[in-house]
Amino acid sequence: MTNKTSNTMWGGRFAAGPDAIMEAINASIGFDQRMAAQDIAGSRAHAAMLAATGILTDTDAEAIREGLLTVLSEIEGGSFQFSTALEDIHMNVESRLKEIIGEPAGRLHTGRSRNDQVATDFKLWVRDQFDAAEAGLLALIQALLGQAEAGADWVMPGFTHLQVAQPVTWGHHMMAYVEMFGRDLSRVRDARVRMNESPLGAAALAGTSFPIDRHMTAEALGFDRPSANSLDAVSDRDFALDFLGVASISAMHLSRFAEELVIWSSAQFRFVALSDRFSTGSSIMPQKKNPDAAELIRAKIGRIYGANTGLMMVMKGLPLTYSKDMQEDKEQVFDAADSWMLAMAAMEGMVKDMTANRESLAVSAASGFSTATDLADWLVRVLGMPFRDAHHVTGTLVGMAETKGCDLPDLTLEDMKSVHKHITSEVFDVLGVQNSVNSRMSYGGTAPAQVRIQVQRWKDILK
Repeated sequence: MTNKTSNTMWGGRFAAGPDAIMEAINASIGFDQRMAAQDIAGSRAHAAMLAATGILTDTDAEAIREGLLTVLSEIEGGSFQFSTALEDIHMNVESRLKEIIGEPAGRLHTGRSRNDQVATDFKLWVRDQFDAAEAGLLALIQALLGQAEAGADWVMPGFTHLQVAQPVTWGHHMMAYVEMFGRDLSRVRDARVRMNESPLGAAALAGTSFPIDRHMTAEALGFDRPSANSLDAVSDRDFALDFLGVASISAMHLSRFAEELVIWSSAQFRFVALSDRFSTGSSIMPQKKNPDAAELIRAKIGRIYGANTGLMMVMKGLPLTYSKDMQEDKEQVFDAADSWMLAMAAMEGMVKDMTANRESLAVSAASGFSTATDLADWLVRVLGMPFRDAHHVTGTLVGMAETKGCDLPDLTLEDMKSVHKHITSEVFDVLGVQNSVNSRMSYGGTAPAQVRIQVQRWKDILK
């Protein structure tokens, strides 16, 4: 492919090529070449439609379609030479097509514009990313289900304010993230359905006078239907904002879990051991095993949030229809997609490889008066006390245990009777952490039996 020093596609209106600064600010080929496969797919569908409607001859359309496959093979093989003088992926492909097949290449652009072409390419690319995100979320959910099933009855502390609150199970904690990523999965699927309308054929902004068949190209490209308004079709980037919005929420979930893994893998907690594949050592401290993958997930989330805000700022002041500002939509989405896919894959790997320290979890679950609520519930259930009174009695017993330097199960029956004379030895049955979690049988509760019900529910959903 020969380099062009001026953009002949502009025609005679621009007899001289843009200077270096204008070329640099105007060109997008440095990043939109990532849409080469989508651009060629759209052009092949467009050429087939032009032939079917009699706008192109079958001979010209076939030459175009075969020539585009040659261009695609060159791009995929690494031999294609991209030119900034040709601005974007569309012009680079069309210029090379003309070198390969000659004059018929000039007929390809009949009935369309770069405005609807880029909208179509970008939609196809984002749709592919939604599909990749769905696969990534499904894999992560499966990894979490494996952890939940294995540790359905392993006790661990549940936290509020990062303070020990009540005992829960490891499986229950894993299933909380299954629910989060499950909502992400539903958002991905919902957004994909909403975006699946084809802009192709909207042309520059008003449609075209050629007798094109937009339903044909929409079907060929896997869209549900053509977009219903040509002005909206070329100026819409809601699909990209939907993608960034879904990615931002999912990234937040990834970051929350990453933060927990950083805390849990510390020497102070020792809740989990992360595999060597997702950890690094220190250059000077030989004892260190750093949770770098989790920390990088936590950091990469900022790039996704930044992209979301950035594209909102690009779009917020644009009148209909297309403005060159919209060229700034892609780099941010490309970077956010890369960050999200990498973060999901890294999290899946960590979850699959990590080992829970069951002993440390159990010890921590029994600390911090974690069964105080069970004691209060027992006072209500067995002695018929109003909950507020039971709360007060329990708080007094917690204070006594703190003074004695022990936990609630270590108080004697006499200690407890000194606070409330009707307490019996049966109270000790609810003060063990395993008894505590076993009793939480309400739907969605932490009892191992409930955890296993939820694991099976999700397995059925994923079928």
